[in-house]
Amino acid sequence: MEKEKLTCDCEMIHEDVVIRVREKMPDKDEFYTLAGFYKILADKTRVRILWALSCESMCVCDLANLLGMTKSAISHQLKLLRLARLVKNDKQGREVYYSLADMHVQDIIQEALDHIKE
Repeated sequence: MEKEKLTCDCEMIHEDVVIRVREKMPDKDEFYTLAGFYKILADKTRVRILWALSCESMCVCDLANLLGMTKSAISHQLKLLRLARLVKNDKQGREVYYSLADMHVQDIIQEALDHIKE
């Protein structure tokens, strides 16, 4: 049995469709930023940190223990997540606790997990 061909053989442009989509399309800079956002999420350590922080605020020591990594490695990843505005920190005395920047981050992680479990 031959595989079904999944390319379009026609040369006709559906201009009405193209116009409707073009009117809604974000500008190139927004796509660039979006790609950068997904690049940040493309690292398993950063995703594990985000998932952990979706459960509870944690300090670097707690995250390092949980993930079996050094505090230095966790701090480096947290800096990248903070610069990407995915996490925030709260200094309490000598301790710094990290949490998700907002509920959108938790929603993104949960939606992605739900998707891969299907």
